[in-house]
Parts: sequence; C-alpha cells; structure tokens
Amino acid sequence: KRLKWVSKDSVRYLPGVGLIMTLSEHIFIKRAGKNSKSVSNLYEKSNKAIQSGTPMFFFPQGTRKMDSRLPFKDGAFKIAIENESEIVPVSINIPIGVWDSWHPINLLWGGRDEKMKIVLTVHKKIQAKKSMDIDELKKKSFDSIYSVLPFYGVEETMTETKKER
Repeated sequence: KRLKWVSKDSVRYLPGVGLIMTLSEHIFIKRAGKNSKSVSNLYEKSNKAIQSGTPMFFFPQGTRKMDSRLPFKDGAFKIAIENESEIVPVSINIPIGVWDSWHPINLLWGGRDEKMKIVLTVHKKIQAKKSMDIDELKKKSFDSIYSVLPFYGVEETMTETKKER
C-alpha cells in the first residue's frame, strides 16, 4: 500500500533515498527560518493524502535526540483531529551504541550483540475526533510511545523539563 513520509527538506538531496522520496511525492518541510509556506504546504498535502486514504508517517517531535524525550509538536495532531484519523503510535528503540559501531555490517562476520537490537513497537490505535483537546491527544500518544522506551537522562514533558538519573 502507498504511504507518505514527512521529512526535512535536506533529505531530498541525499543520494538514492532523496530521489525516491521526491519521485514518490513525499512531503518535505523546511524547519529553519521563515517557513510558513512550508507549513501550509505540509497541512495541504497531508490533508489531501489522508482524505484519499493514504497513510501518513509523522515524527511528532520534529527531530530526534537520543538522550532526551522531546515534547511533541502540534502539526500531526492538528491534521489527525481535522480529519478524524486513527493515530497508530510507533516506538523505535535504537540503542545508544548502534550508530557508533559497525552494526549491522558486523553481522556478516558473526558479530552479534543482543544490546544492539533495534526494536519497533506498534501500539494500540488512538482515534482522533474533532471534539478532542489537542494536548490530551498529544499526551496519549506521548505516553504510549515512551511507555516501552528506556530513559536515558533528560525528560522534556509536555510542559516542563525534568533531569533525572
């Protein structure tokens, strides 16, 4: 089945994947500077895709940071509420050392480290409704996604930053 990713604009220029994403009409956004045109383009293309039955993949934090639990941005949730879409939260547990090793190339010569497993968890669907509060929907998704992920240091919740461990 066809699907669409939302990605930062610079991915468009990566060899291979950028060309494939461009030709497949995935959605690119500019994250820096004045980007109101980019944001309105995101809403327009996302709404059109969802209304035609095409699933959308969003990373609600807007970026990744291995040592922090970043708060979710509103965009994906506004789109879900407007279209009364189902949200399927997905957690991707990428151990901290994975990018600093030869993984997965080391698997070719038998190097296996159980701590280096990347685990993808698909959670129970959350139905968005026009009557829902966006912060409530963000919290449900946040709690679901982070329920299976390890805690590495800084937790930025919906309203504050907590430093622990």
